Amino acid sequence: MQKNMGLTDKIIRIGLAAVVAFLFFTKTISGTWPIVLLAAAAIFLLTSAVSFCPLYKLLGINSCPIKKK
Repeated sequence: MQKNMGLTDKIIRIGLAAVVAFLFFTKTISGTWPIVLLAAAAIFLLTSAVSFCPLYKLLGINSCPIKKK
């Protein structure tokens, strides 16, 4: 897997995951939404950890500053 996410993308995704976790643990969100948002937050954290987003690959987006060889 070639990295396709830059630092800014990773920071935004981690921030969104933190906001969702905060809303979940303070019970601000209720119903089905917490489950859906926690799943999305988990995906954000996973893609941030590996610096690869499959959706970016499908759309041809690459925000990683590393130059291709």
